[in-house]
Amino acid sequence: MPRDLALDPDPALDNECINTLRFLSVDAVQKANSGHPGLPMGAAPMAYVLWTRFLKHNPASPEWFDRDRFVLSAGHGSMLLYSLLHLTGYDLPLEQIKLFRQWGSMTPGHPERGVTPGVETTTGPLGQGFGNGVGLAMAEAHLAACHNRPGAEIVNHFTYGIVSDGDLMEGVASEAASLAGHLKLGKLIYLYDDNHVTLSAGTDLTFTEDRARRFEAYGWHVQSVADGNDLAAIDRALRAARGETHRPSLIPVRTHIGYGSPHKQDSFESHGSPLGADEVRLTKQKLGWRIEPLFYIPERAREHFCKAIERGKLAETEWRDKFSAYARAFPDVAKVFQQVTRGELPDGWDRDIPVFPADAKGLATRVAAGQVMNAVASRLPALIGGSADLNPSTFTALSGLGDFEPAGMNACDKQGAVEGVFGYAGRNLYFGVREHGMGAILNGLAAHGGALPFGATFLIFSDYMRPPIRLAALMGLHVIYVFTHDSIALGQDGPTHQPVEQLAGLRAVPGLTVIRPGDANETAVAWRVALEAGDHPIALVLTRQNVPTLDRAQFAPADGLRHGAYVLADAPNGRPDAILIASGSEVGLIIAARQKLQDQKVLARVVSMP
Repeated sequence: MPRDLALDPDPALDNECINTLRFLSVDAVQKANSGHPGLPMGAAPMAYVLWTRFLKHNPASPEWFDRDRFVLSAGHGSMLLYSLLHLTGYDLPLEQIKLFRQWGSMTPGHPERGVTPGVETTTGPLGQGFGNGVGLAMAEAHLAACHNRPGAEIVNHFTYGIVSDGDLMEGVASEAASLAGHLKLGKLIYLYDDNHVTLSAGTDLTFTEDRARRFEAYGWHVQSVADGNDLAAIDRALRAARGETHRPSLIPVRTHIGYGSPHKQDSFESHGSPLGADEVRLTKQKLGWRIEPLFYIPERAREHFCKAIERGKLAETEWRDKFSAYARAFPDVAKVFQQVTRGELPDGWDRDIPVFPADAKGLATRVAAGQVMNAVASRLPALIGGSADLNPSTFTALSGLGDFEPAGMNACDKQGAVEGVFGYAGRNLYFGVREHGMGAILNGLAAHGGALPFGATFLIFSDYMRPPIRLAALMGLHVIYVFTHDSIALGQDGPTHQPVEQLAGLRAVPGLTVIRPGDANETAVAWRVALEAGDHPIALVLTRQNVPTLDRAQFAPADGLRHGAYVLADAPNGRPDAILIASGSEVGLIIAARQKLQDQKVLARVVSMP
């Protein structure tokens, strides 16, 4: 339970703990001679209140499923997060704090999922963490709706984050915030580090709209805290936010970047550069902190932070006891819950994948993909996703599986509804025309666990999604992208909608598997590969126009796609004069070219390289 300040006041201890966070961050940045000290110095009080009084987590078990999620969207302030993780008992030794920003350390310049225990998502490109948090909250709402039972709430946690001026300037945050407000994600709470300073200057030069009213217009619950050092006000705001069940919360907290620095507080000079040895000394003197030793942690502060360990163990033990009772009462539902949260595909999930008959007229691979998706969706309860307002064009609606919308939207005549079923248990996500936001939200869904997300748009608009695609690859997240309308054959829409450089750009992303199937049966195999991937993102690149469905009695089996490239048809004597290689809609063209060459006594091997 959150600590009640009125019943447990100890301002001296609070101040000591906050300054511990500040100066661990300052010393680490100074030692590295690189980093961002200003945010940790200003945001330490609100982070302290959140982490010691509200955040439900178990440092000894960072992957406990029903933990609260915390996202530092302002990833440049990473030393604040590392200090919190170290002090609350995660497996992040002080020696790693001292190795901040060094090659091979557990404390990289920006938080990286999989490198540091307790880091939920890789952040740094501003706005991405904001969108990730929306995805995390959507995953919680969906899993709670699907698996909770009366008296047995096994999914019940909050998503918290710290966001910055820079985050809120980015378009991706606007996209994600708009959707979060519409979806009424009441368990999403962001503390906004409202320090009025960015890397180059004050926000009075760039960012002067009324942010509070902007978020109220999105449908958010907004409370402002006038003094970033007022712990009681921060505490009250967080309590009120937790009690707001139908609106996400933004809490603008007026902080001072570089707080305590005699010459660099409220200056962009403290944003992205070390304070300098002299300024560090002066700041410690001003705030009454020991100049030596560096990385000083008072024993009383350490003991207080480490209470998180016992609280976390108790919370997880209580949850496990609750889950055991749940599994006895609802064994079938519990089995599905364990399957989806482990990322397992159930036995027989692929038994209904269609085999497409040979057909010279053929089928668009986007249509074939839609048929495959709907053939497997009912057997894959984790599969959830949608498009950036392009369902009728991308064929990515999951028939009969409901729409992820607030339950109050229950009218059957709502256009776009899948059989008029609305609620957080729905598996069709309506992202609206928000490709960038969609990409960031998909990453949050995947990072949460229990969801196997997909998102669809035209290939040309994959450019709008490039930053979150790259981050999905960096994190090794199992996200599936469905990119249709993949060539100049798009037709009358013209060059603005005809992708040329996009395929090469996607293939250049390390860690992203790109598959451009050549016919309907290759598309079926591509979906198998995508669903089985597990530890990395997959992009399926599909045609708008029909392509021939190859006769697999004449050509090699489509399962050859798993090798990346395979020989569809060889020269009759096995010694080709030419090798023709293509992917997607061009496969049919090189098969026709092979026949023309053969008529001219030029023997060709045909290779599909999807």
